Amino acid sequence: MTKLGVNVDHVATLRQARGTSYPDPIEAALLAIDGGADQITIHLREDRRHIQDHDLVRMKSSIDVPLNLEMAAADDIIAAAVKIKPDTATLVPEKRNELTTEGGLDVASARFELRGCVSKLRNSGILVSMFIDPETLQVDASISAGATAVEFHTGSFCDAADEIRASAELERLVIACRYAASKGLKVCAGHGLNTKNTPAVVRAIPEIVEYNIGHSIIARSVFVGMREAVREMKEILFAGGRK
Repeated sequence: MTKLGVNVDHVATLRQARGTSYPDPIEAALLAIDGGADQITIHLREDRRHIQDHDLVRMKSSIDVPLNLEMAAADDIIAAAVKIKPDTATLVPEKRNELTTEGGLDVASARFELRGCVSKLRNSGILVSMFIDPETLQVDASISAGATAVEFHTGSFCDAADEIRASAELERLVIACRYAASKGLKVCAGHGLNTKNTPAVVRAIPEIVEYNIGHSIIARSVFVGMREAVREMKEILFAGGRK
């Protein structure tokens, strides 16, 4: 069955806005798991704008589903990952001024530099995934760098201004996902997905075995609660996008 990873970063964003101890992303993660989440995803950014180091430590010891750590290939983050040992490390690009991750990691331009990072993570027993744009060049580079999984950035599809553009971006995702799967990679997807646009991706791309979704689920949880927000997304995945 296609799995759902729930990103709880934005719970920490709300906490950091006031510098309080609440809301707690670990509590949010436990509620998400109760709602059916198969994995919890958090991003320990270099600027620590939301998730903090102590969150990573507590999250790893508090949940009974896999932990996916989104991270830049920075020395201090690599050291934290090697120490805490999340189940998966997803390498992502970071820019200090961005609101959120704006695109995929350009592995093709940095695959030689990334090999050292990947090697350290894999030697610690951590599965390594690359968060990339849906391009075969980036898939090949991810394999060359040592990754065993890729997560395709779905933002261009989700943000498409019209149906023609959306159709073209979906086809681009289809081609890249099929190519990655043919190379033996675990195929994941995420960014900008919600209950309205996810069904089309699920119907078109059975090669995707894992979705990592955060903002839309956290936003929906404001109105219906975390458990129900996760259940709604799980129903879409379970129904194969037919809802």
